Amino acid sequence: GKIIVCFDGFPVVSRTIKKLVAEDANAKGLILINENDESAPFDSGPFPFTEVGTTIGYKILKYINSNKNPSAIILPTVEIPRIKPAPVVAYFSSRGPSVLTENILKPDIMAPGVAILGAITPKDEEESASDGEKPGGYALESGTSMACPHVTGASALVKSVYPKWTSSMIRSALMTTATVYDNMRKPVTNGSASFATPHEMGVGEISPVKALNPGLVFETTTEDYLRFLCYNGSPEKTIRSMSKTKFKCPTKSSDDLISNINYPSISISKLEKSKGFLTIKRSVTNVGHPNVTYTSTVQAPMGMKVKVLPKKITFLENVKRVSFKVLFDGSEASSGYKFGSITWSAAQYSVRTVFAVNVE
Repeated sequence: GKIIVCFDGFPVVSRTIKKLVAEDANAKGLILINENDESAPFDSGPFPFTEVGTTIGYKILKYINSNKNPSAIILPTVEIPRIKPAPVVAYFSSRGPSVLTENILKPDIMAPGVAILGAITPKDEEESASDGEKPGGYALESGTSMACPHVTGASALVKSVYPKWTSSMIRSALMTTATVYDNMRKPVTNGSASFATPHEMGVGEISPVKALNPGLVFETTTEDYLRFLCYNGSPEKTIRSMSKTKFKCPTKSSDDLISNINYPSISISKLEKSKGFLTIKRSVTNVGHPNVTYTSTVQAPMGMKVKVLPKKITFLENVKRVSFKVLFDGSEASSGYKFGSITWSAAQYSVRTVFAVNVE
């Protein structure tokens, strides 16, 4: 019949289990003190539940220990509209570099994923109502793994406008038009309030409407994927069997060549300071105005030299696809991963390619 105050000192046990234990003990509610104060919102149903940080938690404990009859009220959840800053990279989201290969930048992109509400059919009508309330025809679930469905929906939107686009063209449109700024017009941050890196947010957060007019796209072909398998060590015989083709692996084959796969971002797992410039190749396909010239702008990290050749690319009526090179030199940069971007601009178009380079 009382409210339980509990320290979340054993995170292996989920909040759902803690809530069920409190309910089983006939508690009126549960106040959970979380040391990190950074957990995602929690759907406790009609059972009163609240979560506070250590600072507030100690104040509650001090109050309990200094009063003979301490009392508390857990108020209903209140929506906070236009919370700032947003978006923020969740502290528990997946981080790069990729385990499979560091020569493809992962994650690709970020999307809304925390505290997303969805309507469901309640298992029991009583589950969807608090004490004394009439049950409704549906219940709510709150989840955190919603980034993928959001990107899927954005992809479907692009596909509905451009039915003939391939999946790689759609991915490129989403990635090159993503935003890296929050609703305070400042760079997106992570759970520690530090600026998020491409190994935390990829190229940024999706902007579905902007993706409908990307200007240029990076087409990743079937041959790109097959060459990726070669570079990653798969036997040619296996690749042929899987793809049902007579594909031949390139004569030169190594993990480093994966960086040359025609992807909307660039990742280099090893840039040796002593070897000068490393050249990465890319091709872009024009899906915007037929007669247009794009100019490149480089945002390079301190100490790293990044050159784009040519600096300008022109598309005419009969020219749909153009190649360019990006040269990286880390001889004057400090060791470790460095991040930057290359942006192709023309009229209303802005095509941004993020890069991650590990200097050794």
